[in-house]
Amino acid sequence: MERVIQTEIVGGLGVITLNRPKALNALSLEMVRELTVVLRGWSAHPAVHAVLLHGAPRPAEGGKHPVTHFCAGGDIRFMHDAALAGDAAVEDFFTEEYSLDHLIHSYPKPTIAWMEGVTMGGGMGLAQGCELRVATESLRMAMPETRIGLFPDVGGGYFLSRCVGSVGEYLGIVGPHLHVTDALTLGLADVHARSDALPVMLAELRAQPAHGGEELMGRCRAVLDLHGLTQLPEATVTAHLEAINRHFSLHTLQDIWASLQSDGSEWAAQVRQQMAGHSPLMMGVTLEQIRRGRSMPLSDVFRMERTMVRHCFQLRSGAASETVEGVRALVIDKDHQPRWNPSEVEAVTPTMVEAFFDAVWPPHAHPLRDLHDPL
Repeated sequence: MERVIQTEIVGGLGVITLNRPKALNALSLEMVRELTVVLRGWSAHPAVHAVLLHGAPRPAEGGKHPVTHFCAGGDIRFMHDAALAGDAAVEDFFTEEYSLDHLIHSYPKPTIAWMEGVTMGGGMGLAQGCELRVATESLRMAMPETRIGLFPDVGGGYFLSRCVGSVGEYLGIVGPHLHVTDALTLGLADVHARSDALPVMLAELRAQPAHGGEELMGRCRAVLDLHGLTQLPEATVTAHLEAINRHFSLHTLQDIWASLQSDGSEWAAQVRQQMAGHSPLMMGVTLEQIRRGRSMPLSDVFRMERTMVRHCFQLRSGAASETVEGVRALVIDKDHQPRWNPSEVEAVTPTMVEAFFDAVWPPHAHPLRDLHDPL
């Protein structure tokens, strides 16, 4: 049985391959634990000057070329089943996943995320903490959690809220897919490169190892410069910044929805159509999350999100959970007919939203109490 992650040290670069390709490299609890062990070990390893995270390619089927996805998120089927069974492993998953994400944000050595294909949810949690985020031609980036009755966690309250204007609210509530151009423009990627630059970069390091982190990163950037994309696609999200700011800067979710309804543009119609399939309650929770996160340090955002996700499974337990119902509709039964409660944006009240932010643990007992912000 293949390991869920593979590791290799190539010329001073510690290479971690997420290895659940048939599941689009979605994170299991086992993967989170193995990643944490490897990263902690490499943080002081003298042969490792920097770390790269990338995904294993999905095997070719039916004569098609292999397709590589970085990471589609967390294992939502596991979350669904564990929540219904009352299995405490779902609590462990989020505590350990958020701790891993924070470790990457505060890592003492340079880190690189190779963002190919689907890079969503938990994959964004891994990538956004990296020093160098490489966007390739196949990138499909999103935080689509409101579609499954969740919120953009894994630090989304931090990195989304720091996007320009009200783009963070839009990305978190609506969950649109971003390609390479939009990711670069919004500061969610640092450089672009063709996917075939990765084997070139590794071959060069294998032939001539680097002698420190600064040299290694300089050489990696030089390879990326030589293998950049010759043509970038036209912007999709950032082409509508004025409209995004006009609508998503409004005070409440109901205000945003009403404003979009009064907008006769094709873009607004598409946004309304996307929002119509998402949990109204969790869109309201997400709006509050992004706005609170904008003025919070990283470690406090993770602690807030850990409290929020506890409420996702405990305010209404079992099948009554908005998250369990969302996963059921999308992944388990695949009927795409979630029974949201409430079912309309207009019925979401401030009291319902505030409940997700109520403290669960005293500060000294919070599962993420030991997180500290990087200097």
